[in-house]
Amino acid sequence: MQDRLICICGPTASGKTALSVALAQKLHTEIISADSMQIYRGMDIGTAKPTPAERQGVPHHLIDVCAPDAPFSVARYVELADAAAQNILSRGMVPLVAGGTGLYMDALIECSTFSGDESDHAVREKYQRMAVEQGKEAVHACLAAVDRESAARLHPNDLKRVIRALEVYEQTGMTIGAFNRLHKRPAPKYRATKIGVCPTDRQTLYERIDRRVDQMLDDGLIEETQRLLRSGLLTGTAAQAIGYKELTAYLQGQAPLADCVELLKRRSRNYAKRQLTWLKRDDSIHWIYYNKDEALPHLLQEATDHLQRTVYNGFHNL
Repeated sequence: MQDRLICICGPTASGKTALSVALAQKLHTEIISADSMQIYRGMDIGTAKPTPAERQGVPHHLIDVCAPDAPFSVARYVELADAAAQNILSRGMVPLVAGGTGLYMDALIECSTFSGDESDHAVREKYQRMAVEQGKEAVHACLAAVDRESAARLHPNDLKRVIRALEVYEQTGMTIGAFNRLHKRPAPKYRATKIGVCPTDRQTLYERIDRRVDQMLDDGLIEETQRLLRSGLLTGTAAQAIGYKELTAYLQGQAPLADCVELLKRRSRNYAKRQLTWLKRDDSIHWIYYNKDEALPHLLQEATDHLQRTVYNGFHNL
């Protein structure tokens, strides 16, 4: 059990939080968040961060570990999450990793070596300025000149990854493909049992997303966004969080509230599609689908049965 993880994944608003808390209580374990926005302090409503009541006394790790205006990388996430996992394992429990950021979850399982120095932003800022002043195609042309493989794989509109490939080249003298092949771990650090949760049909998922947005607004999302803007903390990656950037336009008088809310719902639905695309490429995920009328007890029983067959085979106390 010393290299085991249980992972609960799925698109936004699919029921991951409730299932992971219920499972953690049943397994007497703790949760490691795999959400790239719940790491930020003060960004509570817009990131759907579980409230103390929703956590039901289950310890949660990797929540509220970073100020919104501070840099945070995947490498830093792996460092902190791996330490949390090792601590939980040392106390005889199997960590439960839960969240919708597939990159974070995969990176923790692999405990990958990351390319380049992600704390050095000089190269990134140089190419970000170039994109603004000369266009994305100019940045892509720079990549094509030094790394044909990555340039052929990446579209000019995929600016973040284009710039990342350029960062690696300038900081290491190697293409990102060559660097990753050189530093690739021979095997993942952890054996992960992955459970995905999602409604059977997309319309049910989209209805859940729309209801969640309405609830966020009732809970004070506009006020939370306004507070973050006034404090000057909503910058960098944190400023790109869905929910805040849409309402910023309303708070700055650039668009009516109704239009901003509709945009927020649409972008949340699109984000769910992207999450599913990422997760569906992983055939090791055991998916639990549910109908509109099925609730947490169904998900909990299905997940428990799967864990009984895999992680806890031979133990009948689940």
